[in-house]
Amino acid sequence: MTRPLVWITGASSGIGFALAEEFSRQGWRVAASARGAGGLGQLPADTILVPLDVTDEALVANAVASIEAAHGPIDLAILNAGTHRPTPVVDFRPADFRELFTVNVFGTVNGLAALLPLMRARGRGRIAVVASVAGYSGLPGASAYGATKAALINMTEALRVELAGSGVDIRLVCPGFVRTPLTDRNDFPMPFRIEADEAARRMFRALTKGKGFETHFPRRFTFMLKLLRLLPYRLYFPLVRLITGQGR
Repeated sequence: MTRPLVWITGASSGIGFALAEEFSRQGWRVAASARGAGGLGQLPADTILVPLDVTDEALVANAVASIEAAHGPIDLAILNAGTHRPTPVVDFRPADFRELFTVNVFGTVNGLAALLPLMRARGRGRIAVVASVAGYSGLPGASAYGATKAALINMTEALRVELAGSGVDIRLVCPGFVRTPLTDRNDFPMPFRIEADEAARRMFRALTKGKGFETHFPRRFTFMLKLLRLLPYRLYFPLVRLITGQGR
């Protein structure tokens, strides 16, 4: 019996790298993509390495076609590639927004555009879009990053409705703070931060065994943020200022 095939973007470091290792450990065939090939070379020897700039629509389409031509249908795609930079109001630059939306949103959209016609045609397949709890509501210093993740959440919700009954199962993953090269840039406390390998184990279980639409973790943190976004603005803004120390 052929082992299932997973394609993971953003796999050269952080969550993507840990996911590639976890799926390989669990017996899956793994196709791993990232812009920088250096980190990919540290993955298990049998990993299918597909260096790729996800912001190039044509290259993404060609990569998906090449993977499937050589290795068969992709059973699960984890669209994880993304980047982050703080965008405080004192250094508010359109270029930062443009970069983050190009990678985080359009990099994911390019993957979806390549995958959806193939999976819909054969009536099966699973796609996981990796967003973030930063997309739940506006947080100081994350006006660009949070906006990209909110866009991913909204888009994935819409696609979930449209794909019902098609055989294509689209999922949403919203991690909290995970120790990665990106979160190492943060200069503020990160409550309940977990290691990338722990995040990968949770995602593997959810995406291969769970049936729910959204995977979010760690729950003690994510439930607080879910509750926060339900508050009226007259309570939300003072509470966020208090929690983050902004506006003092």
